[in-house]
Amino acid sequence: MTRRSVLVVLFDDLQSLDVTGPVEVFAGASQAAGGAYEIRTASLDGAPVRTSSRLTLVPDTSLADAVGPHTLLVPGGNGTRAPDPRLVDWLRLHAPRAERLVSVCTGALLLAEAGLLDGHRATTHWASCDHLARRYPAVDVEPDPIFVRDGKLATSAGVTAGIDLALALVEEDLGRDIALTVARHLVVFLRRPGNQAQFSAQLAAQTARREPLRDVQQHITEHPEGDLSVEALAARARLSPRHFARAFQEETGTTPGRYVERVRLEHARRLLEDSPDGVEEISRGCGYGTPEAMRRAFVKTLGTAPAEYRRRFRTLTTK
Repeated sequence: MTRRSVLVVLFDDLQSLDVTGPVEVFAGASQAAGGAYEIRTASLDGAPVRTSSRLTLVPDTSLADAVGPHTLLVPGGNGTRAPDPRLVDWLRLHAPRAERLVSVCTGALLLAEAGLLDGHRATTHWASCDHLARRYPAVDVEPDPIFVRDGKLATSAGVTAGIDLALALVEEDLGRDIALTVARHLVVFLRRPGNQAQFSAQLAAQTARREPLRDVQQHITEHPEGDLSVEALAARARLSPRHFARAFQEETGTTPGRYVERVRLEHARRLLEDSPDGVEEISRGCGYGTPEAMRRAFVKTLGTAPAEYRRRFRTLTTK
């Protein structure tokens, strides 16, 4: 088995989970696969760094002494806002030599500053996607996915998305069984697809201020198969349909219909990824009624049919 080296770049004011999340994934995979990864950390001068949460991380070496790795991982955090020019220069010179270049969260800003994302697709934390696109117009920014692969480049969204990306890389390197072993140990999903949205329907919408509307939001999430018409939801909130629709949009930032659509699609995606249920059963359980209605929703939003989506992203082994 080929032993792959992983070098994690450290700098002051980084987000600690951007480092520890992927490192735990690679370390777990290495343990499960007989030393498949050699993981090292490095800062500019080899000195300890303070994270944004005030933890101190002690690197293994300095970047000047770091040998060219197979995988170079650049975390994000507040320290990417005004980076040390020496760090950007080091990335510009040495990062292209890595066989795989990975960023977590706003680590993509460091790669972009070094010119390494020009002409490539990339993502970052949702709150920084507009900034990345404006400041670096040569980068093709995709704001929705939790991670994006473009050749040797792999960029991920905020914080925990780095774990998803690391698991995907482990699966690519060592196979699904090792990745599943690590995921189970960390008590996380084996794989959230890279094109899964950074926001769930509940996070994308605001939480309503008034309890009856919050109850409606919860009801939609728990019963996607039910009657979720405006009239039925308004009756649950004890409001007239017109008053309910206006109040729901004012307090959540979206219409009841769009909210229901997102919840149903999200639920259907999870079942296609993680359950053995057939498409017809899933369509009924998610409130679509028929497979054709669910197919239209998938094609409209995701550009692919449910069967193709399952083929690409299913995480269960069929027995």
